[in-house]
Order: sequence, then C-alpha cells, then structure tokens
Amino acid sequence: MDSIEDFFDEKCRLPSPPAIALKILEAVQQEDNSFDDLARIIAADPALSVRILKIANSSLYGLVKPVNSLAQATAMIGTDALKNIALSFVIVQDFQDAPQGSFDLNLFWRRAITAAVAAEVLGKNIAFKDQDIFASALLQDIGVMILFLSDPSAYTTVLNDKRVSGKSLCTTEKEQFGYDHAEVGCHFLKSWNLPSSICQPIRFHHSEAPDEEYRQAALVLDFADKISAMYHGVRSNSKSGEVHLGLARNWHLSGEQIDRLIDAVGERAREVLDLFAIDPGEIKPFSQIMQEANEELGRLNLSYEQIVLELKQAKQSAEKLAMELKQANDSLRELAVRDGLTGLYNHRHFQEVLQAELERGGRYGHPIAMLMVDIDFFKSVNDNYGHPAGDKVLKEVSQVLVSLVRNCDFVARYGGEEFAVVLPVTGASGAKVLAQRLRRGVEQKEIEYNGKLISVTISIGLAASDLTQLAISRAALIESGDQALYRAKQNGRNRVELGTF
Repeated sequence: MDSIEDFFDEKCRLPSPPAIALKILEAVQQEDNSFDDLARIIAADPALSVRILKIANSSLYGLVKPVNSLAQATAMIGTDALKNIALSFVIVQDFQDAPQGSFDLNLFWRRAITAAVAAEVLGKNIAFKDQDIFASALLQDIGVMILFLSDPSAYTTVLNDKRVSGKSLCTTEKEQFGYDHAEVGCHFLKSWNLPSSICQPIRFHHSEAPDEEYRQAALVLDFADKISAMYHGVRSNSKSGEVHLGLARNWHLSGEQIDRLIDAVGERAREVLDLFAIDPGEIKPFSQIMQEANEELGRLNLSYEQIVLELKQAKQSAEKLAMELKQANDSLRELAVRDGLTGLYNHRHFQEVLQAELERGGRYGHPIAMLMVDIDFFKSVNDNYGHPAGDKVLKEVSQVLVSLVRNCDFVARYGGEEFAVVLPVTGASGAKVLAQRLRRGVEQKEIEYNGKLISVTISIGLAASDLTQLAISRAALIESGDQALYRAKQNGRNRVELGTF
C-alpha cells in the first residue's frame, strides 16, 4: 500500500494555487507589508472586493455600521479575517471547474460553506478566538475531493463499503488507501504553503490533536461538520443528538443555547452561500425542519412501532441494495482486468502493472524482472487431445504458476499459450531462481483429462533491469524477455534463458 507521499507523487495531480491566492499569502506572511498591500491585491479583482464587502456586512459579523471600503472592512473584522475570507472565495471559485463525474460538487461546497459558518458561529458562542477558523472549516474536507478526483473508481468503492459496513469514512479510507481525507487535505494545503493554524486542525478534525495548540480548533471543526451534516445529510436526528451532547459536554452550553446556535447557522449559511454563488438548496432553520417533520408524522398518524418497522425494513433494503451494487461493481472491475479462461490478469492489465513497477523501481532505485513463459509444443496437445484438453492445460499451468510465485509477484496471460510474470524489487539472479522453480513445477505436473495424463514443459525468457546500466522502457524490457524466450525455444525448450540489451 502506497504512502501518502507516493500518492501525491504518482496519482494526484495537484492544481496550482490560484495566482491571487499566492499574492495574498505572500502579503500576510511578510511582516513589513502593510494592510494597504493586501488591500491592493484584493482590489485588483473587483468581483472579489465586492464579495468581501458583502460578507463583512452580512449577519456573520453583525456589524452595527455598514462597511463601504476594504479599509473599513479590515478595521472592523481584522487583517487575518479578511485574508481568510479572500482565500476562501478564491479557492472555492478555482475548484468550481473541477471534473465532477458522479461527485456532487455543489453539495460538497454547500456542506463546506455551511460548516465554515457553523465554525464561526460556534467560535463566537464559546468565546474561542481563531481568525483562521472560517477557512479551516471550509477546507477541512478538501481531501475528500482530492481523493475522488484522483481515483473515482477507488473512492466509489470506499463510499460503497462505508454504506454497507457502517464504518466511519476515515476508517474505510484508511483500509482502501492507507490514509484518510484529513491527512490528504493537510498535506495538500501544506503544499500551498497555508499556515499550520489552518493545516493542523484539518489534519486532526476527526481525531484528537496531539498538540494542545490545535486541539480546540480541531474540535470546533468536528462539531461544525456535524452541524453542517444536520442541514445537508440524511441522519439529521442522529447528528442533532451528537451535537447537543458534545456541545454541552465540551463547552457547557444549555439545550436552549444550542438550539439557537444551530438555527443561527441555518439562517446565516443561506446568506453566505449566496455570496459564494452556491445554490443553497432547501436550507431552513433546523427548528423549522424538525417542526415540519413532527407535523408530517402527526398527519400520517403512524405509531411508534410502525415507524420502527418501516425504518428497519428500509435499512435492510438499502443495505441489501448497497451490497448487491458493491458485488456487481467488484465483479465488473475484475472482469475488466481478468482473462476469462485462466482467471489470470489479462494482457492490458499486465502492461499497466509493468509500467507502474518500472516507474516505482526507477524512482527508488530498485531492480525489476520479468519472465516471458511459453508452453512447449502446445499445438500438439490440441492436435492429439482436442482443444478442450488444451484449455485444461492452460488452466492447470496457470494455477501452477500462481502457486509458486511470491505474494508480491504478478502473473498474467500474455496471449495464446504465453504467460508473463512481473517480479518487483527483483534482480536477474533472484528471478532466475524463481524461473527455475516455475519450470520444474510445470514439468512435474501431471494433468488428467478424460482418463489420460498429459505432461507439458515450459520455456522461459528472463529480462531484468539490472542487466543493463541504461534506463529501461517497458517496450525494451518486453523485447529483451521475448528474445530470451526465443533462444530458450531454439536451444531445446524446457529451459530458462537470460535476455540482453
């Protein structure tokens, strides 16, 4: 399983920070720069300036007097807040054109902006001062988007597994990738040189931060995310219980205070979503949502037992459907990379794996070897016993090869009676030992067909990257192995020959 560094090196094509975002970050990081420098950068984008003034005048800040200029805005809300608001607008706008596929980009930003508003409102209610909390909450799940856009198929598997298993998203992500979206988001934002006051709370917003300095901010992000889920998720009642219990336990807020806080988030989120040019959807104060739900239950006149039964049936149906969809998707993925007769990986997938291993070997300085395997006199098997017997031989030889290689090795059907074996982190000497093991294993195998025993042998051509000092391509490695296989055939078959370059 790759490390998070491998992911960013190999799979993730990071978008470059928007030019204006870089200028804003540079301006606030230089102590000798005045606010005028920051104001000039923002003023160069009229649309951005207008949006900042609108949010400064929004209910999020609740200022008594209207703000008419960027100078007034910074005086009222502070340079850090202005910087983070500007960055938030720029980053959201920059990701609006990301390829979506099955990813609901509008819902993603709707949840993110609502979480940002919730963090700002919660911070004020608990007297927690952190000028970066709005931007931190806005970007806390940016890793989800990055993981999905980098590998939509794998991340769809994560979401399906989460639905079926009931595990948390972070747990399912770690099982699939070895890291979760919080780690990816932190790593990504660090690459943009965003400050630790933003990156570290994001890294630990689903776990306990080891550094006391960021623990409170990470906790605020966690509850801001839960409040956002109450408005845009499917388990509002469950999240409501978590929020009430958590806010009371951590900050001693009363039930009435919490209800007012949650309602304030809904009211202000609609306004801020509009400023970000994001469709707010049907967002309403949570008290109104609960009231409408209770009224609907009253009109339906359903008993508690009926509701529980229907929910249980719906849950079972949804879980069954999710499991069936997961199994179907898994089967389709396997069909796309497997050979129908032998069950080995197919030629196309072999080419992809060989290329990936060559790149990995080149990056870390590891050798890589490849075996080209051919069944000797296979045509005579078909001629003497029939093609069904030939198919049986192909299957049995495939099983022998798979049973004798290491767990890290990769066996594929190259075509016809030819096979290919990729041996990662293996030089010519180690590959020769393994090749001889395969040759002897097939030679000793007796294949029964219609009461008759069929024995076959194999010839093997070995190519390895440590046989040359030059950087080697996939085509060159295959060509070397193919030539070595040809020599094995010419020199009497049932033998291993080494390739040259």
